[in-house]
Amino acid sequence: MNKKVFGQFITFFVVVFGCFATQLIAQHESQMGTGEAIITVLPKTDGQIPASVINQDLSVKVNGKNAKISVWKQLNKPEDRIELVILMDSSSRTSLGGQLDVIANFFDHLPPNTSATIGYMEYGGTQLSGPFTSDPAMLKKEIHLPSGSVGTNGSPYFCLSELIKGWPSKDPNARREVVMITDGNDPYHGGLGTDNPYIQTAMDDASRGRVVVDTLYWANQGFRDSTMMGNNIGQDQLSTIAEATGGKNFWNGYGNPVSLEPFFDELTRRFRNQYELRFSSPLKNKPEIQPFHLKLSAPGTQVNSPTQVYVVPQAADAPVQK
Repeated sequence: MNKKVFGQFITFFVVVFGCFATQLIAQHESQMGTGEAIITVLPKTDGQIPASVINQDLSVKVNGKNAKISVWKQLNKPEDRIELVILMDSSSRTSLGGQLDVIANFFDHLPPNTSATIGYMEYGGTQLSGPFTSDPAMLKKEIHLPSGSVGTNGSPYFCLSELIKGWPSKDPNARREVVMITDGNDPYHGGLGTDNPYIQTAMDDASRGRVVVDTLYWANQGFRDSTMMGNNIGQDQLSTIAEATGGKNFWNGYGNPVSLEPFFDELTRRFRNQYELRFSSPLKNKPEIQPFHLKLSAPGTQVNSPTQVYVVPQAADAPVQK
C-alpha cells in the first residue's frame, strides 16, 4: 500500500471513529435519570387551607436543566404513611425538660398515618427509645430528659448520618421525617454551612435516604452556647441542613425559645400538607446528587423544597436509594 492510499485510509478511519465516539458521548450525556422529593406547601396566611396545587403550577430544574414531572400527588390518604424520629441532643441543657410536655402533646396531634420514635444523640451516634409506633401513650413513656452533659452528643451531624444510614424500618413507601432538637454546633469542624464536610455528608445521606429534616434550636451545656457567635453558628448550620432536605429551621433569634409549642403546631400542619414529586431529568451513567430548584406559581401559597436531590439512571430501573 503506497503512502497516499495509506494516508487516505487513516483519514477515513479517524473520521469514522470520531463519528462513532461522538455518537457514544451523545448517548452517554443524553441518558435520563429519575428522582423524587417531598414538597411542603402551606398557605401564606395562617389558618387558611392551601389551594389545590396541580402540575401546571410547577417548574422544576435539576442541575440547571428542566425536569419532566411524572408524579405529583398530595400525601393525605391513610396509605401515605409517615415515619418520624424526634432526635434530641443529649448535651442539651436540662431546661429542655420544661418542654417535654409540649413534645408529648405533639404526639397526640400527629396525623393518624404517622408512626414515630425518639432518638437521643450520644457520642456521635443515635440511641433509639424503641421501634416506630403510632401509640401516643407508648411514645410518652419513652421520652425522658437528656443527660445534659457537655460533649455527650459528639457532632449532631455524625448522629444524623448514622440514623439515616441505619433507618429503623424497611418500608419503601413511607416518607421519612426527622425533627432535630440541638444547638447545631459541630465541635469537630468550625466551618459554616457546606464548608463543614460533616454537614455536607449528612445532607447527602438525607438526599439518598429521601429524609426531610426539620430543626429546632436548643442550647447545649458549655461555654460556646452562651455566646452570640455560638448561637449564630449553630443556627446557620441548622438552617443549611433543613433547607437542603426540604425542611424548615425554626429560627428564634438569640437563646432558647420560651416554648416549642408554636413550632410543633406548625410541624403538624406541615405533615398534613406535603406532596410527593417524581421526575425525570438528564443524567450520566451513575447515580448522582444534583442541585434542585422548584418554582411554584400558585397564588397564596409558600413552598419548602429541597435544594438537592438524588437521581438514579432510568435505564437501571432502580428506585431511589433508601
